[in-house]
Amino acid sequence: MTLFKQGCWNLSELVTDPKGTAFRKQLKEIEAKVRNFEKMKKNLKPNISIQKFTHLLHGLEEISEKFNVVSGYASLEYSADTQSDEATTLLSRMTKLGSQIENRTLFFDQWWKKQIDQKNADRLIKSSGELAEFLRFKRLLAKYSLSESEEKIINTLDVTGSTALVKLYDKITNAFQFVVKIDGKMKKYNREELSLLVRNPKSKTREIAYKALLSQYDKQKGVLGEIYQNLVQNWKDESIEIRGYFSPISVRNIANDIDDKPVGALLSVCKNNAWVFQKFFLQKTKMLGMKKLRRYDIYAPSLKVKQRSYKYDQPVKMVLQTLNGFSPTLSEFAKKVFIQNHVDSSIRHGKRSGAFCSTISPKITPYVMVNFKGKSTDVFTLAHELGHAIHSIAASDKSIFVTEAPLPLAETASTFSEMLLFDEILSKVTDEEKKSILVEHIDDLYSTISRQAFFTLFEISAHKKIGDGATVEDISKEYMKTLKDQFADSINITENFGVEWSCIPHFYHSPFYCYSYSFGNLLALSFFQRYKKEGKSFAPTYIKILSAGGSEKPETLLKEHGIDISSQKFWQDGFEYIKNQVNTLVKLDN
Repeated sequence: MTLFKQGCWNLSELVTDPKGTAFRKQLKEIEAKVRNFEKMKKNLKPNISIQKFTHLLHGLEEISEKFNVVSGYASLEYSADTQSDEATTLLSRMTKLGSQIENRTLFFDQWWKKQIDQKNADRLIKSSGELAEFLRFKRLLAKYSLSESEEKIINTLDVTGSTALVKLYDKITNAFQFVVKIDGKMKKYNREELSLLVRNPKSKTREIAYKALLSQYDKQKGVLGEIYQNLVQNWKDESIEIRGYFSPISVRNIANDIDDKPVGALLSVCKNNAWVFQKFFLQKTKMLGMKKLRRYDIYAPSLKVKQRSYKYDQPVKMVLQTLNGFSPTLSEFAKKVFIQNHVDSSIRHGKRSGAFCSTISPKITPYVMVNFKGKSTDVFTLAHELGHAIHSIAASDKSIFVTEAPLPLAETASTFSEMLLFDEILSKVTDEEKKSILVEHIDDLYSTISRQAFFTLFEISAHKKIGDGATVEDISKEYMKTLKDQFADSINITENFGVEWSCIPHFYHSPFYCYSYSFGNLLALSFFQRYKKEGKSFAPTYIKILSAGGSEKPETLLKEHGIDISSQKFWQDGFEYIKNQVNTLVKLDN
């Protein structure tokens, strides 16, 4: 049987040597294709033939495919070592090249969005097969588009503006090292290693870990706050003042091809059901034998069962076997990622924190980054990121323009994979172990549903307040208010958590991204409940949804399968599952 070893990924399928002749040849090919595409501008007339239009789209696809390979390589190299000057320089170079290509091909976007009449646009959309949704969506964005020269200015300035600010945030925070004294011994940790300590069985260790994390960010809150204020102000200036979006969050909603109403319904239901997790935290307080749970303790493990530690090979096989039980096809998809050595799993200084899955091209197996520390949370993280890879591979027969699912749907396969793993593990353990696993599971549901929804609610308030001139201190006060709304009296929150917002990379990288986790998780709960009712006969339906990628509007795709995401009742149904899990835990502990 294959032995899966922890280590670094192999990126040679993308670029063999960024200083070599082969890389220069890749860049020359991109340049040649861009030049050829520019020559097609003369064909852009309202009565353009379907054949010429299709040829033009294929030219744009080839440019995207080839550029994604070199830019994807630069991004992955930088993620593997954010402290490398070579990786940083290459990423900056590719970012600039991307901006230049976008400017040179922008004429097609401008023509399609603003210049062609609706009748001819409908004619071309009708003949475009799987790209119909891609083209329809571009027409939707027309009202927020500027002139070609204005778009070029924004693209150019973004490289040294918002993009540079985000990179500066990463550079500062990924260099943080945390020196703490645990059990009488001083030790240096990076953020990934420190995050392990917040789940430590010892209350004092959890407190020390959180204080070390927050104090480091607090020391830099002036510069990190200024970066955030400028990013938010830039978001407002460009999106609302210049482009005319209705609100800061509507920018993300429209980019996700989701209407404001379903997102509003989702956030409202999450806020109204905060009490479900508050009930869980009160039960957890009792289980831990504490008078009151502190914010330091929300991820505390059950004290009665020793935390398992896993060698890397074991969880990989566990995840693959679990997927195989649901669908051998999906298990084979996941296995490809390991066989092709597209996983970076080791922990090292300078490596980006967290985990992600990167799809460079539908023709290339996705790359997965995790920081595997051997704990059960790492096993579920692995299942989560492999779920993303599965989603990409399922839609790999689609064009690069529609292979990627819109953001809210993009979290569905990852969460569903975690649910399968959880159900498999739960069926094979004692009641005592079941309690411990349930605690971890509900912890995870909290962190990926309620916490993410409240992150988004905070962002809505923060963007408004910064637009009105809020200081960094005002932002921290708003974050504390959001925490108190979220937890009520179920836990004690100390004032040092006011700076926690600056620890959340998504606020900087992708404003309003976080609700997609809430969306994807609650949607996955719905899918999982259907699977429990229908059994393996649900697998073809599930794969069909995944294989659609971004070729259909999310609301349309889901409605075909009986799901109405604009209904608060739908989202409330997801919370019924969570309530049942909390009630099960209460019964087991009594």
